[in-house]
Amino acid sequence: MFTKLPQRFTAPFGILGDEAKLAFPSQPGGVAKLATTRHIPENDSYWQQYFVLFDSASDVFSLITPHHIRRALLDAPENVATLIRVVSARLSTLITDHTFPSPTPSSASVTAFASSLINSGLSDRNTTKEVLNCLRILQRVLPVVFEVDGESNTFELEVFWKREETEVEDECNTNPESSETPQFVIEDEDETDGEHDEPSPSKSTQPKQKQKQQLPPLGEKLFTSTIDLLFCCGFTLPTSIQVDHHKINYTIWEKGVGSTTDVGSSQMYENNRTEVLRLLLVFLSRQIYVPAASLFTHPSLYSLYLVQKIPRRDVLTLLCSLLNTAMNSPTSHDTSLGGMAGSVAGKIPYNHLVFKGGDPKSALVSTCFQVLCVLLDFQSGNARDTTTASGEPVPTARTNAFRYFLMKLHRSQDFDFIIDGIVGILDQQVATMNNLLPGSRKAVPYINETVIFFWKMIELNKKFRSHVLQSAKSMDLVAYLLCYALEIKDKPQQHGLCRALSYIIQTMSAEPSFGLKLTKPVRPRLPAKWNAAGTAGDFMINAIYSIVATTSGTLNSLYPALLIALANSAPYFKDLTVTASARLIQLFKSFSNPLFLLADEGHPRLLFFMLEVFNAVILHHLTENANLIYGIISSHKVFEDLGTFTLARGLREIKRVQQAKEEQAHKTEGDSKGKASSRPEVDEDPGAEKARLLESEGGVALTGTDSAEDIPRERHSSDTQERDGDSEVLTQSFMSPGSETPGRGSLSEKARGKMRERRSSSLDADSSIDRVLAAGVGRNGFVPTQEWVTSWQQG
Repeated sequence: MFTKLPQRFTAPFGILGDEAKLAFPSQPGGVAKLATTRHIPENDSYWQQYFVLFDSASDVFSLITPHHIRRALLDAPENVATLIRVVSARLSTLITDHTFPSPTPSSASVTAFASSLINSGLSDRNTTKEVLNCLRILQRVLPVVFEVDGESNTFELEVFWKREETEVEDECNTNPESSETPQFVIEDEDETDGEHDEPSPSKSTQPKQKQKQQLPPLGEKLFTSTIDLLFCCGFTLPTSIQVDHHKINYTIWEKGVGSTTDVGSSQMYENNRTEVLRLLLVFLSRQIYVPAASLFTHPSLYSLYLVQKIPRRDVLTLLCSLLNTAMNSPTSHDTSLGGMAGSVAGKIPYNHLVFKGGDPKSALVSTCFQVLCVLLDFQSGNARDTTTASGEPVPTARTNAFRYFLMKLHRSQDFDFIIDGIVGILDQQVATMNNLLPGSRKAVPYINETVIFFWKMIELNKKFRSHVLQSAKSMDLVAYLLCYALEIKDKPQQHGLCRALSYIIQTMSAEPSFGLKLTKPVRPRLPAKWNAAGTAGDFMINAIYSIVATTSGTLNSLYPALLIALANSAPYFKDLTVTASARLIQLFKSFSNPLFLLADEGHPRLLFFMLEVFNAVILHHLTENANLIYGIISSHKVFEDLGTFTLARGLREIKRVQQAKEEQAHKTEGDSKGKASSRPEVDEDPGAEKARLLESEGGVALTGTDSAEDIPRERHSSDTQERDGDSEVLTQSFMSPGSETPGRGSLSEKARGKMRERRSSSLDADSSIDRVLAAGVGRNGFVPTQEWVTSWQQG
């Protein structure tokens, strides 16, 4: 009765059989053998454990460490190459195996499941597990290979892209139809030669009987297997759509672009799709291991093959599947808890802290977004966009098929589907920030990829950009993007995303339809700390002001894009509120501050953009913006000072502010020693200062008082009246150069020469001090000069 039972039961859930796993990193026959034993043959039984030992992705990534792979690449690189070949060959074989994919226990009855537990100790193969292990091993090994190779891809060229030639012999051409190949059109020649060549096969035509055929390299085979697995019934697609015995069915995963039906999915299919897409993402990530200077000259062969060599059917099916899965994410429910219970549990505060298990749908959507962004951003080598006659770069089907077909989208329902998906994701993210309980809802894990994808969409597809701005959700998108930028502006690791957001706003503001929507109110519910009364234009001004004013110069690279967006939108500003008007004036005052104005060569450009904003408002809607006009009139002194601005005056203002700060610091510290009185410098009239500067540049000679030799020594001990008289003479002499001093005789030529020398030395000393101050004001080696100030003042 019990004779058929196995002598030793294996643990079906991985509870008891962990001894082999724990010993795999350290035992001689485990992963260490890759580096210690040279030239392990491909048919060795050692490789079998890589397919059956691991039960999850965490097992592979914990038991096979990068250190093991690096050591093997240095000590025995041929073993790593053999491992890659064996795993790739097993993957290709399993896809065509009739036992793949293995039936899932969930689809069987309880009796069948119980019998599977009993038979698990026998030699039953789990082909699905073997395929997943092949994918995970490649995910673990390839990044280390890319890292070690770096820019020199000698190892990869040898393993993945080397073509091997084989000779295909014709059996004396007895059956010409069987030797038909799609690459060679020689049917007529074969038919004519077949009659004459039979009696004399040793003629000069004998070499033609052996044809050399090039086999596809391992890299192409891996891409073919990977894409087939993405559309394999029973593994990533439901078995209900399988036709006959054909497991590979190129069907779009979800409804949306290119499909109106949903084929259905499950948690197992979503997990399997994620595993395959991760391997695809590993191939596409080869570019990050190349120096930045070589990105455009040394393209990744993996990315080139995917965007240029795979068939059009595969490109369209993969593109639509990734796009629809990502855009349907806002409407998909959390299936981790099952059905309605999962959707209700997703709304419970702090639910993500209670249930630690990862959501398979979120992981799939994140991976889909990442693959999409990498494919749409790839431009290297001959995959770069071609330049049209108008000078505009445009992708083609031969350069990058994914960019090309995304650019060709034109149906309004497809655009609405994409807009709804992006707005839904942004709404979920803003909802996590707009809670009374902080951190009660989990942030959207793929929000960064969503922003990058939207940027690529409006950059590639002009029709989509116009459709977005004409839709009713255009200002909702702008409000969400600006609100998210406000949320992450204080996080240094997110400043790159802030830059992308500013470029998106700048790109959208260049369209006239963008400005026409600024007079409408903001509809989404935004966090109270960022919300502002008024129209969308008021919210935009307040958001840009907050980004500029609260970052203390850490986001200087964002300022031009944001201010250009303001300048593009200014002709459409109407009925600006008091707050928005005051913040525009405050931005102008901040950019006209000498400390900021002289710090960088591009800062006057920001001031120019602000002046463009004021000019556009005054020109187009003067009467509708009384608050802004009142602010401009009230701040007329700032505009006047800017018109008479000089380098010396700016440096003196900076010095005065710094001294005031130092004195205030000393007062707060109670340091009595720091209260040394210093005579403050009296600012002269700005117009007179500019005139004096121009006269000094023109070479006008300045005269002074008597020299030290002609003035008696007793003058230093004279009374107050004599000193007052001398000061009056000094003032008159400065105001009228070349005139004689009243009450005294004309100065001798010797005295005049010494006075000119003393004057020139004092001017040289002042100019040297100005140069020192200017060198301390500029950043990154920039030193402002008066010629530079004059250049941007005159436009």
